[in-house]
Amino acid sequence: MAQLMTYRKKELVSFLVSMAGQNALITIINVSLAYFLQFTILIPALVVSIVMTIARFWDAFNDLLMGTFVDRTNSPRGKCIPYLRWVPIPIALLTIACFTSLGIFGDGGFKDFAIVAFAAFAYLAWDTFYTIGDIPLWSLPARMTESEHDRNRMISYARVTGAIGSIGAMFIFQPASFAIGERISAIANVSPAEGERWGFFTVAVLFSIIGGLMFLIVGHTAKERIAVTPEKTSFKKNMLIMWNNRPYRQIIISGILSSPRNLLMVVIMPLISYYYASKDPLSAILYLVLLGGVTFIGQFGAMLVAPRLVKNISKKRLYNTSNLISVPPFLMLFMLYLIFPQSMTEPALLAVTSFILLFVGISLGLSIVLITMMIPDTMDLEEHQTGHRPDGAFMSGLTFFGKLQGGIAAIISGIAYTIVGFSDQRVAEVNDFITAGGIPRLESQYQPFMTVLFFLMTIVPAIGSILAVIPTWRYALDDKDHKKILGELNRKRSIDRGE
Repeated sequence: MAQLMTYRKKELVSFLVSMAGQNALITIINVSLAYFLQFTILIPALVVSIVMTIARFWDAFNDLLMGTFVDRTNSPRGKCIPYLRWVPIPIALLTIACFTSLGIFGDGGFKDFAIVAFAAFAYLAWDTFYTIGDIPLWSLPARMTESEHDRNRMISYARVTGAIGSIGAMFIFQPASFAIGERISAIANVSPAEGERWGFFTVAVLFSIIGGLMFLIVGHTAKERIAVTPEKTSFKKNMLIMWNNRPYRQIIISGILSSPRNLLMVVIMPLISYYYASKDPLSAILYLVLLGGVTFIGQFGAMLVAPRLVKNISKKRLYNTSNLISVPPFLMLFMLYLIFPQSMTEPALLAVTSFILLFVGISLGLSIVLITMMIPDTMDLEEHQTGHRPDGAFMSGLTFFGKLQGGIAAIISGIAYTIVGFSDQRVAEVNDFITAGGIPRLESQYQPFMTVLFFLMTIVPAIGSILAVIPTWRYALDDKDHKKILGELNRKRSIDRGE
């Protein structure tokens, strides 16, 4: 049998570096932009959620369009590389624009309208260009190798390095923005709110330059090895292909139903800033390490061992189990808060919380890697059945429900914040209370705000974990059948190459 074509080590490294840079950029958008808009420049919570939901739903639809463009691309460099050679540049510039504000909301009239309009335009533009780079980047593992083992390893490593990029952004971006904001406020003699606004902008510039340069690398070093399918499919035909592929359809529906799990990333920074750290930069870093750090440790471990686990356990069983094992930890964490609503910063309770979040991280890591492995399997099935390999269209499904998850999470959080009144002027009130030395978690008047943060971070994601397994409980592509399908495809490819 002919030797399978696969990537070189240099190409793998360049792909992983770009993945880390890309994930750093999306993390500061996913984790910190809503915070910046709602809690720094004081745009009302419901307005922020509407803006982000509209952008996310547009972006989700745009993903499907971009998937078709990728599949219709037939260049000497392949389907994906042509996009990756240039698109990180506008993504980096628009990341800066997202943290550029025309002022602080609340003066009324045209200025408030302009602040919201500019924020909406910048975010919508960012989402559009990010899609142009995201789908080709995630399509590369299925195009750089014929080996399922190498593909799974590449995906696993990509999730790990992507998480490292996310950790760097999460641990540094917001605390650094607070710290620099305090410094600007003191030096320029402006209000703490103005200083924080400029702190976010300054750090966004630094992260965008570094992350953008890292993201650029893969487009100039990687090589696609799977032959481009000559068939030109339309957007409508791709939608039919995606829907008619049963296992793929099950994965997409599962991803959409799991959307409430995305609240974990949306709420983590407001929770740490207001409940744990009271917006102190050093305290924020400490709690990010204690809480976010152990979550990522669980994710790393799960992501690294996933390729070994799938050798002995079916992807279907592992995916469903990985979702369900997060439910008890989520429920336990919320119960812990209800019992000790003002004392979750105590060392013993922090230790218990960290231990619980370790298991949450393991669950998240496994489910993220597995769903990314399962989608290329459905591509192999489609190529085996029809002769057409819809790399871009099928990987657009991964980014599609990822964006949809963000939109659904944004509207859920916006509604929840609005119900308890944690929005615009009440946020300004809490910020002033903290500036004066107050601790919100110890004040009964702010208890509803603290409770909604814990509720959004625990109960809502637990519901999403349960919903995720409904479509995949009877997953339609068995691992043994897939192995046989892939073997036949590789034999055909070697014959086509004259080997």
